[in-house]
Parts: sequence; C-alpha cells; structure tokens
Amino acid sequence: MDAACHGAEEKLALDVVVLDLRALVDSFDVLVIASGRNDRQVRAIVEEIERVVARDTGARPMRVEGLSGGEWVAMDYGDVIVHVFDEETRAYYDLEHLWNAARVLRRTPTT
Repeated sequence: MDAACHGAEEKLALDVVVLDLRALVDSFDVLVIASGRNDRQVRAIVEEIERVVARDTGARPMRVEGLSGGEWVAMDYGDVIVHVFDEETRAYYDLEHLWNAARVLRRTPTT
C-alpha cells in the first residue's frame, strides 16, 4: 500500500486515498484510489506504481485493466487493489462514496 501511494505521488497523482475494506469484503483488504489530470498522466502514474511496488516489495500486479484507454486503470495486487482515474471518470464513478463505510487509512490532498 505504501509503495503504491509513493509511486502515485512521485508522478504527482491527485487526491490519493487509501480505504480499508477488510470489514466490508473478503476478496481484498485495501483500495488505493488516485487521479491524473489526463490519460498521459494516468499511464505515467500506473507505470510508476508498478515500478516502485516491484522495487520495494518484489510484487507485480496479477492483472492490469484499462491501460489502453487511460481513463480508468485497475491494478490487482491481491490484497491491494489500485484504481487510477482521470479526474472526470473518478468524479463520475465516485468510489469513495460507494465505499463510504470504509475506514480511510490515508488521504493526500489534491495539489
């Protein structure tokens, strides 16, 4: 989780949020949500998350979906799921509202 956040922040991701979903779902523990200003930044954030997580933990995502479009990329690290959105798509899907019962473990304000 920390490595994913660090990777996102290295590429100036907006409003990085980490939600603890252990009390709500059995399939994963933590959801990391971040935004980029456009599809290029979203892809750069995803690439940096992959690089930093691999460097710091040795883990590689089991699956990455949405990279070609760049509006919403989902990365599956097993117990940690990472979603990187462009700003408009994040506002539309509003995962923080969907998971509003989850405890917020970390929030990096939008810069």
